[in-house]
Amino acid sequence: MEVINQLYEMTALGQIAESPGVLLMIVIGAVLLYLGIVKKYEPLLLVPIGFGIILANLPGGNMGVVPADMIELPGHRYMNLFEIASEYGIMNYIYYSLIKTGFLPPIIFMGVGALTDFGPMLRNLRLAFFGAAAQIGIFGVFFGAIALGFSPKEAGSLGIIGGADGPTAIYTTILLAPHLLGPIAIAAYSYMALVPVIIPLVANRLMTKKEFKINMKKQDKLYPPKYEIKNIKAVKIIFPVVLGVVIAFLVPSSVPLLGMLLFGNLIKEIGTITQRLSDAATGPIMNTATIFLGLAVGATMTADVFLDLKTLGIIVGGFLAFAISIAGGILAVKVYNLLYEEKNQSPGWCYRFERSPDGFQGCQ
Repeated sequence: MEVINQLYEMTALGQIAESPGVLLMIVIGAVLLYLGIVKKYEPLLLVPIGFGIILANLPGGNMGVVPADMIELPGHRYMNLFEIASEYGIMNYIYYSLIKTGFLPPIIFMGVGALTDFGPMLRNLRLAFFGAAAQIGIFGVFFGAIALGFSPKEAGSLGIIGGADGPTAIYTTILLAPHLLGPIAIAAYSYMALVPVIIPLVANRLMTKKEFKINMKKQDKLYPPKYEIKNIKAVKIIFPVVLGVVIAFLVPSSVPLLGMLLFGNLIKEIGTITQRLSDAATGPIMNTATIFLGLAVGATMTADVFLDLKTLGIIVGGFLAFAISIAGGILAVKVYNLLYEEKNQSPGWCYRFERSPDGFQGCQ
């Protein structure tokens, strides 16, 4: 019986009996894997996050990320990375060296910048207005979260989910409310992955059949800009440099993220002489960073952290932020179209001149 008892203690069965919530977390991880593998919803993100959740909640595996107060030493000092790895395992080493320090989100942003084309926006600055309107979810949920009892820093971390960008949500949360990193990262990436589900849910309630028929790819041809950019390549090279300098003066705290985004965009737009840098940023560097980011973020989702009312509030609030931002962008376009139609219908206003064969120039 003693041998049998020792064998039993070597297994994780006793720990599961003491903390049955880990089974629910393993199911949640399996659901994220299903969405990433079968449904193909952001598999590059949901697969490592889902597997990270499973690893973190396997009893006895020592793969879950521990709170920061557990690595604190007397005198407001903290363990070094080797001590963290020895005491709490490899996943805590990855988290506290790469995530907690804010290293990986800017690295991923560099790759995002190298994949971004600002050309359509530069040719048609109206798109910037639509993008700005789509941030309304951030501010709406921010004030709503404060009204519900969240601190301003926690509310800021929750509202940023409405920006629909995972690295931004992670970086902001690391600075403002690191204890909420797991739930906020899961909410942000999950809703990004569920874009094919959430956007139709909102759009079907706000858009008409006529609006659904608008082909955005044809808008530049149907409504060309008043002033054509003669050297678009030069503008696209200058743009990230100028924007980076201006934003650095206005919002210095955004430089780590925005600076890396614009650097990535710059090496893409320069062309062949920096092609190798662009390929590295969008290939091995970004892929490696995504793997570690996903696993470490998933490892923060242990049962004692996730199965909490505040965490459930974050999941709901994140969905509202995401949905309101989508609605804000749609409503901005509706307002613009309404004003544009009224302008076209006003007497004496021309949006295109036509010259007839007899030389008459009329307004159409």
